[in-house]
Amino acid sequence: MSLTLRTISREQHLAFIQSQPSASHCQVPAWADVKTEWRSENLGWFDKSGELVGAGLVLYRQLPKIKRYLAYLPEGPVINWYAPNLDDWLQPMLAHLKHQGAFSVKMGPPVVIRRWDSAAIKAGIQDPDVKRLKDVEATHIEPRAFEVADRLRKMGWQQGEDGGAGFGDVQPRYVFQVPLANRSLDDVLKGFNQLWRRNIKKAEKAGVEVVQGGYEDLAEWQRLYEITAVRDHFRPRPLSYFQRMWTVLNNEDPNRMRLYFARHNGVNLSAATMLVVGGHVWYSYGASDNIGREVRPSNAMQWRMLRDAYAMGATVYDLRGISDSLDETDHLFGLIQFKVGTGGEAVEYVGEWDFPLNKLLHKALDIYMSRR
Repeated sequence: MSLTLRTISREQHLAFIQSQPSASHCQVPAWADVKTEWRSENLGWFDKSGELVGAGLVLYRQLPKIKRYLAYLPEGPVINWYAPNLDDWLQPMLAHLKHQGAFSVKMGPPVVIRRWDSAAIKAGIQDPDVKRLKDVEATHIEPRAFEVADRLRKMGWQQGEDGGAGFGDVQPRYVFQVPLANRSLDDVLKGFNQLWRRNIKKAEKAGVEVVQGGYEDLAEWQRLYEITAVRDHFRPRPLSYFQRMWTVLNNEDPNRMRLYFARHNGVNLSAATMLVVGGHVWYSYGASDNIGREVRPSNAMQWRMLRDAYAMGATVYDLRGISDSLDETDHLFGLIQFKVGTGGEAVEYVGEWDFPLNKLLHKALDIYMSRR
């Protein structure tokens, strides 16, 4: 199958994404407007009959002082990754990006390699010899994903280190997902562990309300988010980032981004943003106050968001990144512990891959990034 690649309009790109069961929120055209510090381009792959069969959002980041760019396709491109002729898809892309002044290409194939169900993870947590997810036998292995990784290596792509782009935009390799396809909500709730079910009941009894917010509530979101940043020692994004995100994503699709609050006696205790692309729903950012934890606002909010995702016909509710550590002394352990209670599964992607078009500049970028 001979494929041609060219720049496409945002409208063409969006129409293609809408024709797919789902795609990453980092691959919708409007994501370029969220990432204002990158230049962007929409790429399309066409088959012999002229039909658009693949698309990618490329973000270009200029190297300091020179007209050369890192080309980044976060969680993309959206192509047929399992095609035996993967080369025919990626070679025209590399040629095009080189022509555009890219010295290095980074992409994140949306290809799942392994899954662990919550029973397997729990057993791993209880086993003192197990320190990481990869020490636990996977519940499901995707052989085609190994073929994809193999093909990429043969083409000269290099598997990125965990923590790749260094611009704070690197995509998580391990995520936690609750599958919703072909399940009843009752079945989903039964999959939650006892603690989660107890906490959901506790919040209900205490009269915790979960409500959706709008653009005008983002300042209140920011208040809770900044309290969280202080508590968890990270640098918060500014309010303007979330305002821009809300505006550009919901201009593209009025249901792309949602905001939720869990409140008790009229006081907001926790908040979250949700992103929606087709059948894939993400819990994106979360925030909570230091007070009111005893009424379990976060559990109530997640349960409401999951029910809303289900009502939209979502096939997966995605709680985003986890670390692969199952060691209870690790500071990131609480994250997987909270998420595993939903009865979902840990999912490993093939990770991010780099293609150095200019080996010298690629090396220079590596050194520059490691010093930051």
